[in-house]
Amino acid sequence: MDIQMKRGSLDVCVLASLLNGDSYGYKIIQSLGAIIDISESTLYPILKRLEGSECLTSYSVEHNSRLRKFYSITSKGRERIREYLLDFRELQKVYEFIAGEVKGNVE
Repeated sequence: MDIQMKRGSLDVCVLASLLNGDSYGYKIIQSLGAIIDISESTLYPILKRLEGSECLTSYSVEHNSRLRKFYSITSKGRERIREYLLDFRELQKVYEFIAGEVKGNVE
């Protein structure tokens, strides 16, 4: 997969993991584990970038005498998911065209 496509998909996967409620890094990694392999070293820069672009916000909660950072999706983050899905539909049309042209023309 093209690195730029993958990067955009990872961002949207992280945002989508927050649609059902706020979460923290380790839990986000667990929730995405079934569909995509993502490490902490990949996730935290994504979270920082999404927070910088106002697609999510963060806050800290004390848990077992430690602060745990939680992330919450914003309306801008929800809009980013909607835009991604529209872009994906366009890309799907391109894929279907290519697949249709290739069918029978590839040895």
